[in-house]
Amino acid sequence: MATVEQYPLEGSSANIKCGPALEGDSPQPAAGPEQAAALKGHIAAAIPALKEHGSTRAPVLKGHGFSRAVKANKINGALAPEGILEASSVLAGMPEGAPASDPQLPIEQRLEAELSKALLRFSTAGSVDDGKSTLIGRLLYDSHNVYDDHIRSVTRDAAIDFAQLTDGLRAEREQGITIDVAYRYFSTPKRKFIIADTPGHEQYTRNMATGASTADVAIVLVDARKGILAQTRRHACIAGLLGIPIVIAAINKMDLVDFSEEVFNRHSASLQGLARQLDIPQLIPVPVSALDGDNVVHRSSHMSFYTGPSILELLEILPLAIERAQATFRLPIQRVVRPHQDFRGFAGQITAGAIHPGDEVLALPGGRRTRVRTISTFEGDLARARAPQSVVLTLEDEIDLSRGDMISSVSAPPRKTSRIEATVVWMHSKPLRPGASYLLKHTSQTVRATITELRSRIDVDHLAEYSAAQLALNDIGHVVIETSRPLLADLYRDSRATGSLILIDPADNTTAGAGMIRAIHDTSDAGHKHATTGLLNVGNRADLAIQIEQSLLAESAQVLRTRVPVSPLHLTFARLGAFVILESDEPTSITFIRADVTGAKPTELDSHLIYAGLEQVLDEIHRLASLPTGEDDNDNGLGI
Repeated sequence: MATVEQYPLEGSSANIKCGPALEGDSPQPAAGPEQAAALKGHIAAAIPALKEHGSTRAPVLKGHGFSRAVKANKINGALAPEGILEASSVLAGMPEGAPASDPQLPIEQRLEAELSKALLRFSTAGSVDDGKSTLIGRLLYDSHNVYDDHIRSVTRDAAIDFAQLTDGLRAEREQGITIDVAYRYFSTPKRKFIIADTPGHEQYTRNMATGASTADVAIVLVDARKGILAQTRRHACIAGLLGIPIVIAAINKMDLVDFSEEVFNRHSASLQGLARQLDIPQLIPVPVSALDGDNVVHRSSHMSFYTGPSILELLEILPLAIERAQATFRLPIQRVVRPHQDFRGFAGQITAGAIHPGDEVLALPGGRRTRVRTISTFEGDLARARAPQSVVLTLEDEIDLSRGDMISSVSAPPRKTSRIEATVVWMHSKPLRPGASYLLKHTSQTVRATITELRSRIDVDHLAEYSAAQLALNDIGHVVIETSRPLLADLYRDSRATGSLILIDPADNTTAGAGMIRAIHDTSDAGHKHATTGLLNVGNRADLAIQIEQSLLAESAQVLRTRVPVSPLHLTFARLGAFVILESDEPTSITFIRADVTGAKPTELDSHLIYAGLEQVLDEIHRLASLPTGEDDNDNGLGI
């Protein structure tokens, strides 16, 4: 994972993680006053060197994990057709109170101005050689966000190779293509930005999906000579599936078609039709020449037919998606904090909404109502917290909660379900097939899941769905998933954080696929015990082993009963979806090992269960298999 740094959250004394971190990471300790003072000193020293570039940059970023439900009419209202393509709308559309960039201001005020800027995340997409990296390089260069030594390193024969400003891997430089997702951070006097430059080759589609998963805006490039290609459709389709509400269609290489208005209009019409097919709320076409800089940062004098803003001007005025602070409150619990017997708090990152002390909340999955007593951070208690802050909540009542549980608003809580329908982008070399078992990571919990049905595969070339027996690498499909224990989920269109998931291959722990929840089925806890997997050692109790085997087979479980001495191979079978029952001639106690926890230790069943009925033994096994996973899973702070 990339290095994660701590910087103050705008408008708050709390600290958050920033950088390309993973959602669901545990809260990190914040930087102290000495580090903050050192940071200010470094920035103050760097400001004179940056004056000639017209901008001062401080490494102050917000966290990520967007959740929004953007409706087309709201975006259309903000991007009125009569305004967005008019030159005057650029200045008129600027937010009031934009941060001042006067170099005469004291460093403290300039830092405060930098903190107050809004953050926009955007990604690039399109077919190979459409000029994505060149566009980003030109954007950084013309906005004075590249250091001189970096410019010299990519200059050959007095010409700058703009693509290499973001293509950092050796293989990328040698082949002239983008392979991995390149994240770049820059700012202008009006806004801060995080760019995800994603690859265009079909074999790296999974990298594109990863880079676009946190974006507010997508820039889809189209070669003016070639028009819409298969990979253009694929990336536009993924952008639509990921719920990106605004797409800028950069029709690139206009210089190679003599800046033709007819070519621009033809491609614009095709792209607008594609957007309607994919239910993309707003698509804005812009003619550009990334190599020469036309309409990238500065407006072009070669295309008088286009009177709208440049790419950068658009990025500075586009409305952000609905603020997470306006959404319904969600806090997936990552850890129970209990430094002493007088304090018990629940740590996690707020994925949506805001919270105040005294607010009524719902403790899930139990559903008990309580109120927030305090909101604690590294720097002290807060009167208000909002997404995406990482905080510790204490409650007025003692409630049994642990990692994987959730604290939510009372008015609109997430739904508890063990059966969901999801759109999956497949990222594994081994195909997805119905009946396969995986580990499913959702918010801060990991559960075992089974693909019960493969509804369809999406043909991105024709934007149609067809029946399929499997999903291969980079395929996109619609699947039905059942989990071993209930999830606390929202639809993806309502919340990215609680509506997304990843599937993990239990055999090698590689990420197999990324999913977006499209439908939630209300199901009871009963009926899903067949998903239980693990390794049960019953010793010399052959009769009990036979009874457990027959009962699990009746629940459609895959059972392996053996007298072979325990070995790592048995646990591998369990991780692949089998329930392994070990017999021996030794009168040992009954122990159970979970299959979905790395390094899990045997748990001894209570001795009274040896003389209890079969149902009690099975209930205890199901209970052990359903406990939340993760660090300090069983520490709920109550000692139970």
